[in-house]
Amino acid sequence: MHVLIGPFVSSCYVRGVQQSAQSEGRDLLPERGWPLYTQLCGKDGNWEKEMETTGCGTALITPFRGDGSIDDRALYALVNWQIDSGIDFLVACGSTGEAATLEEDEWLTAVRIVVEAAAGRVPVWGGCTHNSTRMLVKRAEKLARIRGVDGVLSANPYYNKPSQEGQYQHFLALAKAVAPLPVILYNVPGRTGVNLDPDTVVRLAEEAENIAAVKEASGKLTQIAELVHSAQRGFKVFCGDDNLALAALGVGANGLISVASNEAPGEVARMVRAALRNDWPLAREIERKYARLFEANFWESNPGPVKTILSAMGRCDATVRLPLVKPDRALRQKLERLAGELGLLREAPLPEGDMRMF
Repeated sequence: MHVLIGPFVSSCYVRGVQQSAQSEGRDLLPERGWPLYTQLCGKDGNWEKEMETTGCGTALITPFRGDGSIDDRALYALVNWQIDSGIDFLVACGSTGEAATLEEDEWLTAVRIVVEAAAGRVPVWGGCTHNSTRMLVKRAEKLARIRGVDGVLSANPYYNKPSQEGQYQHFLALAKAVAPLPVILYNVPGRTGVNLDPDTVVRLAEEAENIAAVKEASGKLTQIAELVHSAQRGFKVFCGDDNLALAALGVGANGLISVASNEAPGEVARMVRAALRNDWPLAREIERKYARLFEANFWESNPGPVKTILSAMGRCDATVRLPLVKPDRALRQKLERLAGELGLLREAPLPEGDMRMF
């Protein structure tokens, strides 16, 4: 028996629940993107809460105008395009969203725009990372007050290089500050200088009920597998690297938080769904097509290449904030050529106004 009560579920999961309910003569919820919890009756007869989040989420860029200000119209349009293309959930203001260079009011504004544009159609997670635990808690409390935010994604503390115990206390303080809002741990040692060990993740999930998932971007498949095997029931593991997605899903990960789905949301989401339903021939076919894109997005620091391709697609300006700079002309030409070969430039929206030449 399932009782549906609060955040996140994928569209395929909702359909399954709806079909079950309809067969029993009950009506339930809209098909896509409804934030849900499930409660499952455990062996001892007690209720256990489980977050049912699977599928593909986009680590959204934050589009800027040429003067460096946030382009709210472009962000709103990106969210609608992502959802219309079939993405399962959205992550606002993470690493790809250049959160590190956003002022506090800009960060909160960007999250509000994504939440407003999504309008409950898919779950929205807000990024919130700081290397001072006190500052993290203060900022997270502000994020949690935004109605419609379904979870807080937070990376390892950067630069300080804390021990496992330091990271444990850091994330536990975050979880307590925003409870009962779910927290998604984000392990990205390539950016932060420290790894969040699987034992620490498991310990956190056992201590704080609202620590519900981890985005694993260590690039280590063995670490992802260890998390899948050792995490408690209901805890979700998401791959944070596009080029490792199928391998991670193959060992039991619950989904992907993708950079490439900024450019190809429908196809990357289709690849993940195919893998989750064990349609590996289709999943591998899509992965082979887009493997070059997965690599190209990191030819320079993310999100420079992504924004360059999205600019060629007419989705936003390529502007990034210092200390990042736009790719040079040679790299831009390579990226645009690749986008053309993949058929992404056909996704460019038509310009406004009368396009008749005569």
